[in-house]
Order: sequence, then C-alpha cells, then structure tokens
Amino acid sequence: MIGTQLAPKGDTVPLSVHNARPDGARALAEILGRHGVTVHTPARFDAALDDLRSSSSTLLLYDRNGILGEPQVAALMAAADKVVVVSPRLETLAALDGGIRQAGVVPDGFPVLEPGCAQPDAEAAGQVTGQGGFVYDGGTSCYRAAGTAGMLAVSGDGRLAVLGSAAVLGNDKLDELGNAALAIRMLGASPDLVWYLPSLEDVAVSESGKTLDELAPGWARFLGPWLLLVAVAAVVWRGRRHGPLVFEPLPVVVKAVETAEGRARLYQDSRSIGQARDNLRAGLLVRLSGKLRLGPGATAEDTIAAAARLLGRDAAAIRTLIGERPATEARLVAWSQALDTLEKEVMTR
Repeated sequence: MIGTQLAPKGDTVPLSVHNARPDGARALAEILGRHGVTVHTPARFDAALDDLRSSSSTLLLYDRNGILGEPQVAALMAAADKVVVVSPRLETLAALDGGIRQAGVVPDGFPVLEPGCAQPDAEAAGQVTGQGGFVYDGGTSCYRAAGTAGMLAVSGDGRLAVLGSAAVLGNDKLDELGNAALAIRMLGASPDLVWYLPSLEDVAVSESGKTLDELAPGWARFLGPWLLLVAVAAVVWRGRRHGPLVFEPLPVVVKAVETAEGRARLYQDSRSIGQARDNLRAGLLVRLSGKLRLGPGATAEDTIAAAARLLGRDAAAIRTLIGERPATEARLVAWSQALDTLEKEVMTR
C-alpha cells in the first residue's frame, strides 16, 4: 500500500506523487500502491538516506535542478538496492559512475520508440513515448531512435537505470503505449520505493555551490556605495526644472481625409502594393454589402452575386475585377478607378 506520504494534499512540483497535473506522477504512485509497493517521499537528503538504509529499497531520483553534489549522489547510490534516475544532468550522471554517458536528444521524428534491446523490462513494456526525451550511451541501451544511444540505459550489473524522459512516468502519458508497464516494472521490483525529488532545502546539505559573497571579487564591496553616489548625482542632475510646463489642448481633431492621405503616403513610401490592394478591396466589399443590405454575415461571393443581379451583369466579370491582384503602382491606380466606377454604378441604382 502507499505510505502516509501520499496524503491528499496536492502540489505543482514536476513528477511529484502529490501532483495530479499532467506533469505530476500521482497516477503512477497510486498504481504502484495497488501492486503492494510502499512509496516513501522524503523531503530532505538525510531522510532519503534513512529510508533507503531501513529496508531493501528502490530509489527514484529526479534532480532536475542539479542540486545534489557528487558525495550525496554516491551515498544514495550505495544505500539503494536499485537506482532509477530520470533525465539526470551531466554532473549527476558523472557522479553515478555507472559508465553511462549523455548522447543528445531523441529526434523530433521519433514520437514512439521501440525497445530494440534484450533488457527484460523494456521487452515486456514494448513501445513508449519518445517525444522530448534524452538518449544515453553505455551499458545496455534501449529505445534507440538512431545509432547506439537509447532513451533507457541500464548498467551492466542492473543496479542503475537511467531514463531520459519524465513524460513516460507522468500523468499525461502514463496510459499511452507501454509507458505504465515500463514504469511499474522498473519501480515495482522492491516492496519499498523511495521517491526522492531534491529541493532547495538540500542545497545546504549538498555544499555543491558557493554564495554570491564567495563568488564576488574583493573590490565588489566598494561597488555598492559608489553606485549609490552615482545614483544620487543622477537624480540631482536630471531633477532640475528646465522651465514651465507647456500645456496643449486635447483632444486633437484630425479630419478623416487627412488620415486617409497619410496612410496612402505610408503605403506609397514603403511600396506596400499588396496592403493597399487588400484595403481597397475590403472597403469596397463592406460598402457594397451595406448598400445591398446583405447584413454583417455576407461573404465576398454573396456581395458579388448581389451586385451582378442589381446591375444585370455577369458575376464572373465582377469577380475577376474585384479579385485582380495589381503588381505595379500604375496598375493599382487604374484598378482602384475601375472599383470606384463599379461602386458608383451600384450606389446610383
């Protein structure tokens, strides 16, 4: 059964057993519980070590931020009977010392991967989701998209398995292909599973990083007062008044014809023949539709057919005129004049 750590409080941590969102792993934890696996979810490194040492356990490690240092990863590896590491960083992979190396990502053209190896868990599970996964060299490589690198790599002694995709274990993809079968076979071999997701609380334990004070050079302590002095000087300089404010009456009224002429000049300067053509055609169809009382839902074809009936002309000729695509400015002017003539004919009827 699932341990008390699976209380019904939720979170949003990726691959957390308390997370019911698509990127969580609550569904997998519940399935493992039904198969008699007790899932422990320690929040700290020390608690994870205690859980591993108290019984024969499988460890799932998902250190997506690379928080743990080499000594901590080595300690977890030594305490667990079997270790499944999900999408490890290069530093974590090196600390595992399992002869497995990162070899890139799964190509976009391989959304589904075949086992392609003699590893029992992979053979039994069959196809799994490959989209967005990483591939690895070394050990027994399974789910290869191309070459020898695979999304699942298992060490020679079988104690270490590196899975390059969190999606295989997540709620969103768990019911697809053989994702659930692979997850259950890898994580359900022991009666106890330690599901460990290192957090910022483990930074002090790992001692793998330095503080900003340690990284900063010695002269940086004088930088703060100097920047403060420069800021005060800038405030004094820019804060001076340069004369009384000038008030302008608003709003400013701009005639419609001036706006139209201004836009026309912009189109002309930028040689935007296509944009000008589209605007002229759209404006004509809107005005004709209003004149012909076709309503707001009328299409261009409805407007052309109505205009043809009103004028007693062939609809194909009107369609050809309106659908023309002038390629030069001279032709654009001639075309716009033809549209204006057509509009006047409709308006006078």
